[in-house]
Amino acid sequence: MAEGKRPTLDVEERPERGTRPMKRLRREGFVPGVVYGGTDGDCTSFKVNSRSLRQVLVGGQALIDLKVGSRTRPVIVKDQQLHPVRDEVIHIDLLEVRLDEKIQTTVGVHVEGGDESPGVKEGGVLEHVTHQLNIEALPTAIPDYIAVDVSGMEIAATMHLSEVAAPEGVVFLDDPEETIIATVVVPTEVEEPEIEEETELVGEEGELEEGAEPAEGEEREGAEAEAAAEEAEGSE
Repeated sequence: MAEGKRPTLDVEERPERGTRPMKRLRREGFVPGVVYGGTDGDCTSFKVNSRSLRQVLVGGQALIDLKVGSRTRPVIVKDQQLHPVRDEVIHIDLLEVRLDEKIQTTVGVHVEGGDESPGVKEGGVLEHVTHQLNIEALPTAIPDYIAVDVSGMEIAATMHLSEVAAPEGVVFLDDPEETIIATVVVPTEVEEPEIEEETELVGEEGELEEGAEPAEGEEREGAEAEAAAEEAEGSE
């Protein structure tokens, strides 16, 4: 990324501390934050307009120019806390970096071309396994994300990090053979349980339907009833 194209985030130093002042800041449309590092190793607390912060974060750039008063500091996002219900940043930690020193950080992984892969066309399911990678690079060489082309994956295939080329100036820190980026899984056929339908052999009045064979017990009961009737007739 060219240095002149880094986004700028204007913030104000904040003296407020504690839970109640932080809640008030958020109600007023600000997000509290802290920036660490720098040549003097200081820690500066700030507040930033929530809309301005959201615009910078949505842009996805790894390196940001943080403007605190008259001073501009190159920073990266170290951590951000999200609201447990709403998808909103409620606190952000930034780290000041030196542009001539390599740093270790994480970047997101974007898989591309999944719909064109032979495995997906054959009915396989693409599973994106690793969503972030640990890297080392100069701050100016940190990519916004790592793009991985999966358009050539066959069914039942597995793509490891070893198959992904690192961008120029970037070193992957994760195990290349153990880190799985994506797989194309063979879909599992779910067998529907067979429902046995019982045939109604006995009508409403207890008579057998035409063509139906009586059950073994019914035959015995019928024979006994017939014998009893014959015996009764004989005794009359």
